[in-house]
Amino acid sequence: MEKFLLLRRLFFPGLFILLFIHPVSAEDSGKPVISIIIDDIGYRMREDLRALALPGPVAFAIMPHSPHALQMSALAYQKGKEVLLHLPMQAMAEEKNQFLGPGALTLQMTHKEFIDTLNNNLRSVPHAIGVNNHMGSLLTRHPGHMSWLMESLKIHNKFYIDSVTSSHSVAADVAREAQLPYLSRDVFLDNVQSDEQIQKQFDELISLAKHRGLAVAIGHPHPRTLSMLSKILLQLDRYGVSLISTKEMLKRRNSKDDYRNVSLK
Repeated sequence: MEKFLLLRRLFFPGLFILLFIHPVSAEDSGKPVISIIIDDIGYRMREDLRALALPGPVAFAIMPHSPHALQMSALAYQKGKEVLLHLPMQAMAEEKNQFLGPGALTLQMTHKEFIDTLNNNLRSVPHAIGVNNHMGSLLTRHPGHMSWLMESLKIHNKFYIDSVTSSHSVAADVAREAQLPYLSRDVFLDNVQSDEQIQKQFDELISLAKHRGLAVAIGHPHPRTLSMLSKILLQLDRYGVSLISTKEMLKRRNSKDDYRNVSLK
């Protein structure tokens, strides 16, 4: 009897704590949330490694068939970072298309060429859980080709993030129609490479997140961007926001839609 009373005194207070106290998540705390994606990974080893060292659940979009794609994908996965395929798509300005790199999707492709190219790209970036576009100001305007993309991504259980390189992009509408989880970029952090402009763009990201509850930014592995982010991301409490993964952001932004046929693996 004495042993039972002792166990009750020891056990039930602990059980009470377990039942009524749990870790406070970003959602529980009611903080606005942000997600950050670093594009163009795979070509510059030194900068790529610096990017992978950024604190928190930053996502990394890797160029297909790039020299360091396999290594960066493996390292990011080992570090628990999200990997995306940074998918080259045809741009409006012809002079920009020379910088697409291998694996570009274009309007001239047949359906088979399009899907075969996409599948090869996905194989070149192991551990990719989603896709965002590299350039694509022309292709993302075309519902037919974007439907090919969304239907294929749904088969592969990948989500899509529209980099919004064109104000006429139909990606969000086509993804919604296909019942594919998607996000859209809200802010580019570093179109202008200066500390002042990067800080200004980050402040815009924070403002949008506080106004809407969430916001998504894209940056690049430029030395100045990485230097700024390595400091800023350690001070998020001061900004009153939480950094979350793109997968978590997808669940929040798309929570009211029916995507039961797609698993966010």
